[in-house]
Amino acid sequence: MRHAIRAAAVGLAGVIAFLSVPASATSLPDDSGWLIRMMACDAEGLPIEVYLPQSVVFSDHGMSAGQTVNGYYTLDLSSINKGKGLEPVRVTMSADKKFITVNQHTRGLPPTRIPVGGGTVDFDHRFAKNAKCGPFQHQDPNYGN
Repeated sequence: MRHAIRAAAVGLAGVIAFLSVPASATSLPDDSGWLIRMMACDAEGLPIEVYLPQSVVFSDHGMSAGQTVNGYYTLDLSSINKGKGLEPVRVTMSADKKFITVNQHTRGLPPTRIPVGGGTVDFDHRFAKNAKCGPFQHQDPNYGN
């Protein structure tokens, strides 16, 4: 009983110390984790999006030829009650800057090669076949509609 009271007192002291930090002492996170949608696709009514860090997107030269960047991929399965999750992916710009490759490494799916100008590709053969993708670095969610 004595240990439980002591643990509760220590926990309460920590909460009070945390809450007593003035707002001026807090800071915003750096922008390395901020993401921007770089490609929007439609797989027969299921939206797919690819997100990359803004620090890469808004650099002086954008993505360099041959550069690989960690980003996120979404496949919105809300219409079939499966939701919309963010999945880590690796996105690589081709050496000639004509294609990007989206590697869904966590799922073990084959990488998807997408023309920078947009095109029709297959991501996941269960849900994302014949995905019509707009141009890379085109943020319009209604592209093609």
